[in-house]
Amino acid sequence: MNERGDARALSLAEELGGQLGRLKGAGPKLRQFLSMVQLDRPGEESLPALGALPDGASAVPFGRVRRVVEQDLGARVSELFAEVDEEPFAVASLGQVHRARTSDGDHVAVKVQQPGVAEAVAADLRNVGLVGPIIKRLAPGLDAGAMLAEVRERVSDELDYELEAQNQRRLERRFRGHPHVRLPRVYTELSTRRVLVTEYVEGQRADEIKSLGDAERDRIGEIAFRFYFGLVSRDGVVAGDPHLDNCIVCPDGRLCLLDFGLLRDLEADYLKGERDITRAVADHDPQRVHDGLSSLGYLPEPASFDPEALLEFLATAGEWRLAHGVRRIEPEDVSQTLALGYPPRLPYFALMRRLSMPPATLLLRRMELQVLMLLGDFRAEADWGAITAEHHSGKPISTALGREESAFLGSR
Repeated sequence: MNERGDARALSLAEELGGQLGRLKGAGPKLRQFLSMVQLDRPGEESLPALGALPDGASAVPFGRVRRVVEQDLGARVSELFAEVDEEPFAVASLGQVHRARTSDGDHVAVKVQQPGVAEAVAADLRNVGLVGPIIKRLAPGLDAGAMLAEVRERVSDELDYELEAQNQRRLERRFRGHPHVRLPRVYTELSTRRVLVTEYVEGQRADEIKSLGDAERDRIGEIAFRFYFGLVSRDGVVAGDPHLDNCIVCPDGRLCLLDFGLLRDLEADYLKGERDITRAVADHDPQRVHDGLSSLGYLPEPASFDPEALLEFLATAGEWRLAHGVRRIEPEDVSQTLALGYPPRLPYFALMRRLSMPPATLLLRRMELQVLMLLGDFRAEADWGAITAEHHSGKPISTALGREESAFLGSR
C-alpha cells in the first residue's frame, strides 16, 4: 500500500475504534471480533487480546447479584443454596462467578449475569450498523452487513446462559470419560437465561499453569490444541473462547475447559472447503489455494487475485501450525505471527482489504487466533504441523497422547 493509502487506512481504523469505544455495553466484545479488520497504529497500544476482559471489568455488589438469582429462579438464595460466597472468584465480561454449595452438599460455580448488561448490549447491537460504512471503506472486499449480522448473533448468544448450558451439556456428554479433557457438569435445574450453575472444579489455574515445567505445559498445550481443532475437524463445531483463564489443570492431570457461550456449527461442505484450503497451503499449491478460496466466497473477483500472493499470505498467517518439526511457541512468536499475518499491516494489508470473509468463518478465525495465544501462554512445544496434518489430510496420529484420545473416541 502507498503512503497515502496507509494513512487513510489508519484514519479509518481510528474512526472505527472511536465508534466502538462509545458502545459501552457490547463495545469490548465487538472490538474483540472486529480486531481482525482493524489496523493499530504502530507504537500505540493495540486492541485488547481476543478473549481478554474489558478494561475496568469489576464485580457488582452481591445484593444486586442476589436479586438476579432470585428473580430468575423464583426462590430465595438461602433456599436454593446451603452456602454462597458473596465475593466472586472470577469476573467475566458480562457477569461474575461465585462459589457455592448446594443443599445436597455439591460444590458449584454460580455464574450470574450482571444486572442491566443484557439491556446495554442489546441497545448497542441495535446501533452497531453505524460502523458498517467504516468497515466497508476500511475493507472494501467484506460484506459488512453480513459480518455485522454474524457478530450480532454471536454476541447475543453470549447473553443467553440457557444456550451456554445447552452447549456445555452437549460437549460434556461428548467428552465424559475422556482421558485428557474434563468439562464441568451443568446443574440444569439451577440454570436460567441469566444464571448458570456448574460443578466447581479444583485445580491449577492461570498463574500456576504458566509456572509448570516444560513437559507438563507441553502436554496440556497439546491437549488444548487437539480439543479445539479436533472439535472443528471431527465434529464441525467451533468453540470460540480458548483462553488461559478458561483452563484448569485438575489433580488427575486432565485439562478442564470452561466457557462455551460461543459455539457454532459448521456445515459439512463448508468445513470440507476449509480443510481443502489448509491442505493446499500445506502443499504449497497456489492454484488450489486460489480455487478453494474462490469456492468458499473469499474472493469477490477471483480473477483479480494472484494465487502466489494468496498462498504467501496464508502460509505466513498459518505457519505456526502448518510447518512440520517440533517447535516451542513463545509469546514473541505469537506477537510476530499476529503482526505479519493477522492485524492488517504491510505487506498484506492491501490484499486483506480486498478479501471477503464468509460469516461462518468469523468465529473459526477467532478460535485459531486464540489457540495460538493460549499456546504462547503455555509456551508449549510439539510438532504442530504433524498434528494439523492429521486433521486436514488424514495423516497417521503422530503422538502417544493423540493415540490415547483416538482410542477413547473410537470406543464412543
